[in-house]
Amino acid sequence: MRVVFMGTPEFAVATLDRIVAAGYDVAAVVTTPDKPAGRGQHLKCSSVKQYALEHNLPLLQPVRLRDEEFVSQLQSLHADVFVVVAFRMLPKEVYTIPPHGTFNVHASLLPQYRGAAPIQWAIVNGEKKTGVTTFFLDEHTDTGEIVRQTQVEIAPDDDGGSLHDKLMAAGAEIAVQTLRDIEQDKVRSFPQPVLENLKPAPKIFKEDMLIEWNDTAEHICDKIRGLSPYPGAFTRLHTFLGDKTHSSEQGGNSSRELVLKIFKASVTDKNAMDLPGTFSIENNKKLLVSAKNREISIEILQIEGKKRMKVEDFIAGFRFDNYTKKLF
Repeated sequence: MRVVFMGTPEFAVATLDRIVAAGYDVAAVVTTPDKPAGRGQHLKCSSVKQYALEHNLPLLQPVRLRDEEFVSQLQSLHADVFVVVAFRMLPKEVYTIPPHGTFNVHASLLPQYRGAAPIQWAIVNGEKKTGVTTFFLDEHTDTGEIVRQTQVEIAPDDDGGSLHDKLMAAGAEIAVQTLRDIEQDKVRSFPQPVLENLKPAPKIFKEDMLIEWNDTAEHICDKIRGLSPYPGAFTRLHTFLGDKTHSSEQGGNSSRELVLKIFKASVTDKNAMDLPGTFSIENNKKLLVSAKNREISIEILQIEGKKRMKVEDFIAGFRFDNYTKKLF
């Protein structure tokens, strides 16, 4: 079969590579236009584009998906099926082009966790399992008929990065299985079940990343590992009123607030001994923070503008006397 593949990030590359390795004829790869990135604002291409260039695959980078020229280009490819992984929402005039339809590889067990960030939200919500679903596109977001699903366990020590890699591999395999189903006329797709308690997976904004210390220790640690390594859960540390002597941590900035990103933490067996957010240093090696019920041990963190570090290194080099003993 002739396949048009559409995707952008690293997560999509694994599926494209698996499709190529399986011997399918990739008529074109569609990805986003190059975007300015970094301090120099140099144009940076997507991971999918890098792969396409390295493997000499025909490449399309439309600005507008409804553009007549782009739609005409897709039609001229005479592809049997389109495969979409972590791309943009396609208009009807695009996803209805191939005779065998367009299917998406989504990193959840639909209908749960529809949206842009299913990997992170599954961990943040304390799920013990998730998975990957292939489904045919329709006019709504992540609502089309299901073709295949595969379950993936979420280990207690999984974070957003490790679960991303598990689901990336599972998604690549299920995509090829779905292509074989289509090729052999074995597809028996079915509507997504109607559930009362759907859990969404919207794009993550800054307000979603702030740690609420009056939550339970378990929920806080799930949030930290779900948002690690990216975008990172954060908290704030304040100076004492009127104190501007902490310029060494801020590179001369006299701001009275310091942002700390936390990438790894664990629930201790100690009951919370103080108000939520209150922290203490134990043996110059541990940073303990009171949550609603128990104390949390911070293990890996990052001061705003600096590299991430182990908590022992943070404790050794930080001037705690300039700050309150409470995180906000």
